Amino acid sequence: MVTGGLGYIGSHTCVALASQGYRVVILDNLNNSHRAVLDRLERITGQSFQFVEGDVLDQALVASLLEEFDITAVIHFAGLKAVGESVANPLKYYRCNVEGSLSVLRAMQTGKCRTFVFSSSATVYGEPAENPMRETFPFNPQNPYGDTKAAVEVALKRLIEADPEWNIAALRYFNPVGAHESGLIGEDPQGIPNNLMPYVAQVAVGRRDELAVFGDDYPTRDGTGIRDYIHVMDLAEGHVAALEYLTTEGGYLPVNLGTGQGVSVLEMVTAFEQASGQTIPYRVAPRRPGDIAQYWSDASLAAKTIGWRAIRSVDDMCRDTWRWQSSNPQGFKEP
Repeated sequence: MVTGGLGYIGSHTCVALASQGYRVVILDNLNNSHRAVLDRLERITGQSFQFVEGDVLDQALVASLLEEFDITAVIHFAGLKAVGESVANPLKYYRCNVEGSLSVLRAMQTGKCRTFVFSSSATVYGEPAENPMRETFPFNPQNPYGDTKAAVEVALKRLIEADPEWNIAALRYFNPVGAHESGLIGEDPQGIPNNLMPYVAQVAVGRRDELAVFGDDYPTRDGTGIRDYIHVMDLAEGHVAALEYLTTEGGYLPVNLGTGQGVSVLEMVTAFEQASGQTIPYRVAPRRPGDIAQYWSDASLAAKTIGWRAIRSVDDMCRDTWRWQSSNPQGFKEP
């Protein structure tokens, strides 16, 4: 079962799972996703997916689906992810991200499914004392969104200590971008995008007039924030690798999924201009609450444990994003 499976990362992970022969049940409440993704997934994979519209907070529903479809593992994406919104409305984030995760885990505990892959985040580390970020760094989240991911990770660790029957991976990923190479699925946030790449893509395709660069006075090489951008298909394949690791090795594995390279906002804008042939006008806006100057991953543990590493470049990320956005200028809303 993939919760949030019609969302951005979830949908790409469904493609990666299908390519490896997994049968997938998708649970999604369509809060920040689109039903049209289901048809796109079937066009890409040539396979059908069982889809249930519902909320992970509905523990009885989750439990019934686990039993009905004899689910052997859950990959849990369903949640909210905008840092700024989490600062403005923390209780909404605690309810969805923490209570939602616990609801899924309780439903699993009532049945026989004990394999869980959690969509965590590098935000659990907060402002790093140094880069790159390693899995041994302490938790120090700087915003409610990061708080929620850290809280679930703590619960997962305590759960497996209490019951070693569980097999759990907490995947701390950095900044997913890009789209499937077919151009059929990609990132299509509802409303104004909170993340850089979909905003840049919407400016390039003419949906928005200009990009807002939040802060140009950070202590970085060009004053803009630096992030570890990772292609969404690399990330999706990381989930499959983690699932296979849990199937054979078991245990508890918190692990970074990133490229190990930092790219600034303006560097990404330049790369996108080159990939798309479009000019991206931008203006500098004030820093956003909760944002961090720079961070990137040490991804060596993922290579050692689950045999995974990111293989797609920044140029791949920009090219695939532009293919998706230029083919779907209004996203999934088009007839």
